[in-house]
Amino acid sequence: MNMLKGFVADESGAVTVDWVVLTAAIVGLGIAVITSIAVGTGSVGSAVGGSLSAGEVAALRFDQITDLRDQ
Repeated sequence: MNMLKGFVADESGAVTVDWVVLTAAIVGLGIAVITSIAVGTGSVGSAVGGSLSAGEVAALRFDQITDLRDQ
């Protein structure tokens, strides 16, 4: 009976459970933050990609460059 009372009163395993719960909470919070950031950056990346693909780059030939130097 004394062994059973000692086992019930022992709290050394409770610290391990606390650490496991805290670690799980931190990992879950990290996953939530990464997910929300990934969604935001995905939409920003799509907007930037659309702007870049719609843009035009002026074409300049070599003879036009030499003509500009002569002026």
